[in-house]
Amino acid sequence: MAETAVKTAEEVKAPKAPKAAKVEKAPKEKKAKGLRIPYERRKALYGYGFLSIWILGTIYFFLRPLLVSLWYSLNVTEVTLGEMKTQFAGIQNYIDAFRKDTDYTEALLAVLKDTLWRTPLIIIFAIFIAVILNQKFKGRTFARAVFFLPVIIATGPVITIINGDMDTSGYSGGADQFSTMFETDMAGALLNFLGVYNISDQVTEIISLMTSDIFNLVWSTGIQIIIFLAALQGIPVSAKEAASIEGATAWEFFWKITLPYISPMIVVNLVYTIVDSFVAPNNAVMTLVLQEASAWNHGYSAAMAWAYFLIVILALCIVFPIVNKFVYYEV
Repeated sequence: MAETAVKTAEEVKAPKAPKAAKVEKAPKEKKAKGLRIPYERRKALYGYGFLSIWILGTIYFFLRPLLVSLWYSLNVTEVTLGEMKTQFAGIQNYIDAFRKDTDYTEALLAVLKDTLWRTPLIIIFAIFIAVILNQKFKGRTFARAVFFLPVIIATGPVITIINGDMDTSGYSGGADQFSTMFETDMAGALLNFLGVYNISDQVTEIISLMTSDIFNLVWSTGIQIIIFLAALQGIPVSAKEAASIEGATAWEFFWKITLPYISPMIVVNLVYTIVDSFVAPNNAVMTLVLQEASAWNHGYSAAMAWAYFLIVILALCIVFPIVNKFVYYEV
């Protein structure tokens, strides 16, 4: 018993062992607030955000007026104070445009005829100039700028001055003198000098038609030349080397290498040229449409415009499949 008491007293007097130091736990990582969006998804959202501005503008400034004009084309419109009154007439405006308005059908035939002969000439001329401008020679950059310059400065006032029509500008003194430099029938004089101008009335009429508006013809080829230049510079070097090894002449190289490689751009330029010719503000149909709109006949002018639009779409649907059969697509 005594020994047990002594041990107990010693245990009480003995100092207690120090406690092990507490191990500090690492702080927990705070979770990022908000949604975790993958990087690809975030990029797509940025794209949609930028596109939304264009989409809203297209809906408000393009689709909405387009649908309103379609509705006007089916109505007889009357402008009153603060509103446009409409009375539904069905397709009567379209019937009147083709059956009663002889000016519209004549203007439509004139535009179709003009587009039929101008489009091939513009395409051929653009290819010819693009091939020349693709060569290496001194002043090539300046020459390219000269042919592209009309695209930059060919605004309404410039074309008006060149054509000598300054009725809306308040001054017409020098316009006629300025425009005579573009109206001189140099091509006709040259053909007459060569003795091939008065072969027959039909040939003379065709030649006169093709040469009388040659300045505006050249003026309309800037975009087409640039597109063909881009296509020519995309021809692979291997094709050129293979042709030179085989001993192909420049003529053979053009028909068997150059033309097939640029044929997709021929389709592009063909569509562009047709649309550009149809929507030119100085053609006869567009002039009639704008005249009717200025006279507050919005229903009738909208009907003429929509009929014209459908004819343009029909022309493209006919031309595109035919030309596309001769296009070479490299796979």
